[in-house]
Amino acid sequence: MPDYPTTKIGFTNDNGQINVRPLGIPGTDHGQSLYQIACSHCGHNYAANGTDIHLRKCPNCQDGRPSTTGWTL
Repeated sequence: MPDYPTTKIGFTNDNGQINVRPLGIPGTDHGQSLYQIACSHCGHNYAANGTDIHLRKCPNCQDGRPSTTGWTL
C-alpha cells in the first residue's frame, strides 16, 4: 500500500486539520481506513477517511462534514 503524506501522523491540511493517528477502523470509502483528526483552531476531534484528510474542515468551527461513521473520542 502506498504511503501518502496526508495519512502520516502530524500532517496538517490547509484548513488547519491535523492527522492525529490511524483508528484501525474501516472507513466508508472503498478500501479506506479512518483517522483521528484534530482541529488546530478549536481542538475538536473527529474521524475522516484517509482519502478525505487533505480537504476536511472542522465540523465544529468551520462548517465541515460530521465525523465519518459518527466516531467520537
